[in-house]
Amino acid sequence: MSDADLPPALEGRVTVVPADAAGPRPLVLVLPGGGYRRTADHEAEPVAHWLAGLGMHAVVLRYPVAPEGSTTPVHPAPLDAAAAAVRWVRAGGTGLDVDPARVAVLGFSAGGHLAATLSTVVDDAARPDATVLCYPVVSFRADAHEGSVAALLGPEAGDDDRAALSAELRVTSATPPAFVWHTADDATVPVSNAVRYAQALWGAGVPAELHVYPSGRHGLGLAGEEPHVAAWTDACAAWFAHLGWRGARV
Repeated sequence: MSDADLPPALEGRVTVVPADAAGPRPLVLVLPGGGYRRTADHEAEPVAHWLAGLGMHAVVLRYPVAPEGSTTPVHPAPLDAAAAAVRWVRAGGTGLDVDPARVAVLGFSAGGHLAATLSTVVDDAARPDATVLCYPVVSFRADAHEGSVAALLGPEAGDDDRAALSAELRVTSATPPAFVWHTADDATVPVSNAVRYAQALWGAGVPAELHVYPSGRHGLGLAGEEPHVAAWTDACAAWFAHLGWRGARV
């Protein structure tokens, strides 16, 4: 694969990590966090390699972000890039043997917001089939991470714009099932964000699995430094297997 094979919105932004397995595989689009100001390295390729070890292809997307100090809203560029990535994957753009009916999105923090937005706002062609949210920003109205709001919508974002990108308000019965985890004492993004999204899914009759760990700083990624929280990877792998994504091995 080369950048010549990519839609313009994805040029120079994707890393493809093939599964450690043969045959049609699920694929997970990985969206690192960073407050819509950067994309964190430890939430990118290391996560993709973990997913590949479960028998699923992975694509890391370093979506557009607002430069530090910029007051110009970056929306809708991140969402456009994420939607383009899902369409590209389903169209066979990776060159891998991908099952187009098993394309998931996994996001951390602001990348979790992007994953939740992709799961609740975009059209059917770009909507993922499953969603994994790791200490996500979800709401731009209640307990919002104001840094993400300012980067995505600008410092003067109005209530209507905030509501339009508050994923918990956009959930319907067509929203994909989700695995969500957070830590209770997260001092950067309140755990209520994760709880609200899970509650919205349950209210719409959509399956959701929520794990809240008692303690752990924001931005843990795979959480190797916190063995109790690191159990989220085993729980998530079991969740993928429960969905019937046979690419997931536990």
